[in-house]
Amino acid sequence: MKLLVITDAHLITQNGQKVAYAPYVKEMNLWMSQVDHTTFICPNKIRGPLLGLPFEIQDFKQIALRRLEFHTLISALISFLTIPYQAIVLWNAMRKADHIHLRCPGNLALLACLIQITLPRKRKTAKYAGNWDPESKQPLAYNMQKWILSNTVLTKNMQVLVYGKWKSQTKNIKPFFTASYYNNDKEPIIDRNFKQPLKAMYVGTMGANKRPLETVQLIKFLRSSGLDITLEMYGDGPVVEDIKWYRKENGILDQIVIRGNQPGHVVKEAYKNADLLILLSKSEGWPKVVAEAMFWGAVPIVSSVSCVPWMIGNDKRGILIHDPEHIDAEYLRKQLTNKEALVQMSKEAAEWSRQYTMDTFAQEIKKLLQ
Repeated sequence: MKLLVITDAHLITQNGQKVAYAPYVKEMNLWMSQVDHTTFICPNKIRGPLLGLPFEIQDFKQIALRRLEFHTLISALISFLTIPYQAIVLWNAMRKADHIHLRCPGNLALLACLIQITLPRKRKTAKYAGNWDPESKQPLAYNMQKWILSNTVLTKNMQVLVYGKWKSQTKNIKPFFTASYYNNDKEPIIDRNFKQPLKAMYVGTMGANKRPLETVQLIKFLRSSGLDITLEMYGDGPVVEDIKWYRKENGILDQIVIRGNQPGHVVKEAYKNADLLILLSKSEGWPKVVAEAMFWGAVPIVSSVSCVPWMIGNDKRGILIHDPEHIDAEYLRKQLTNKEALVQMSKEAAEWSRQYTMDTFAQEIKKLLQ
């Protein structure tokens, strides 16, 4: 089988090896292992560093296309001028493939969504890695991709993999997931009694979208209301200096520890020993750190975005924050002093998350390609 992957994700050459963003590579390794040959159509140049990982299978073809960007007048003009050429390249590659796999959302993916309409008999899948919530406010290009992919008149022979289960979806849409751990990674869950001091953790980019500073401010408020709680933060980004200043100004240097970027095995051990994971994101697709924390029994405190309410069973496996801008911290403090409820959440969080392993993921991908 000849697999064609069309994506806006960069694929570059480093030290003689083809590499891409590490989590993306881990997933694509599974797709590539199920087919005879793979072709990628994607950008091959990137500005700045890339947290890259080499593909396990290096014998594949890459067709380089520039990113379609519209942030400035010049970039928009160049993009519009290159669209006809890119459309021809995409159509020719699609015509030769046995299975077309789109990675959405993205501008190149949007162009591919339009072109695939002309090939109704081709077998196709699309992985929509963003927020599929029909009620969410998203850019026009994202909404266009969602509409085209959902439309059973325009888009034939397509399975669209989306995060979470949503009402009133067409037959094109298939609820899906992603994974971080294998079945053999499962270990007994550490018994948590949720006695104070509670150990919370934050994992992710220290950028405005993830609200790391607001997370620190929440910890300070909870402490001032009488709850003994500490926070360890894993990640780096532009908000780190603001957090460092806030810790010092508010006298919580010992209670807020910044670990920076750490290898996966270090974060894994932190999950095992933490009581809580706090993630107050403004937007998400599938928040892997939430699923990872749940895998080890840490109770998530998360904003109600994307498929998160489905992941935590609407407060059954964690605590939903419906309005991160106006958190009812007193209500949250009461939740965090209910030890019996937290123990039950921890148990159910682990049971749910451990359904979604890389082994299960590989089996589902195999079914999609059959």
